[in-house]
Amino acid sequence: MDPLEIAAEPSRRRLLHLLAGGEQSVGELTAHFKVSRSAISQHLLALERAGLVTARKEGRSRFYRLDAAGMGRLRELVEQFWTRELDLLASDAEALAGKAPLDRKETLP
Repeated sequence: MDPLEIAAEPSRRRLLHLLAGGEQSVGELTAHFKVSRSAISQHLLALERAGLVTARKEGRSRFYRLDAAGMGRLRELVEQFWTRELDLLASDAEALAGKAPLDRKETLP
């Protein structure tokens, strides 16, 4: 699963923000949304499969927290994307300033 694609979904992104404050149960997380507990559990499962969160079971409850390694990989992906985009922006600015020809044949993967 592509962590960028998984994290881009608004509800999942909000879950990641909530979990940045520390471990929480599914019930605690569900209280921040207007959707069912089942829907939140499905989002959490997607985040877990993408390696962005980890879960532990205690009795009948599941507690989620951010996975530091997975979040580090996500950060690297975002930084690679922005570095590439900023390089293209700098190239365009130089071309517009007359310093280099504008050549935008490069496409994103």
